Amino acid sequence: MVLYYGLAIVLILFDQLTKWLVVQNMNLGERIPIAEPYLALLSHRNKGAAWGMLEGQMWLFYIVTLLVVGGIIYFFHKEAKGSKLLSISLMFLLGGALGNFIDRVFRKEVVDFVDVLIPIINYEFPIFNVADAALTVGVVLMILHVFVDEKKNKKKVA
Repeated sequence: MVLYYGLAIVLILFDQLTKWLVVQNMNLGERIPIAEPYLALLSHRNKGAAWGMLEGQMWLFYIVTLLVVGGIIYFFHKEAKGSKLLSISLMFLLGGALGNFIDRVFRKEVVDFVDVLIPIINYEFPIFNVADAALTVGVVLMILHVFVDEKKNKKKVA
């Protein structure tokens, strides 16, 4: 159990470190190409949720995040026992949720900095951060867990 919470803590620390580095070393709007034109660092602030939705509604984000974090911890202790994949996915979700929550509480905005252009379809992906990436990985792992668990249950029935 300590190992799983350790994963969430590492994600939070890495998220906060990268955001601090961006705030300290880049001007707002500054862009540093890494693999032009597909990947760059872009100092950006988001006062809303994903893609800037619900901008300025911090009270709503505080309440929703606290409920989500409570749900993740409850689910981790009640349902994830014996499932490494589910436990890891929940800790990615916890780390991501708390990483952005810390920004909202202390900065009143979320620091985003990863700028990605998806080749072939030429899609400018919304700017994101480590916490956002952790949330995405957590969701993908959760979906994977559901498929693996479903397959296991079908074998038990057969």
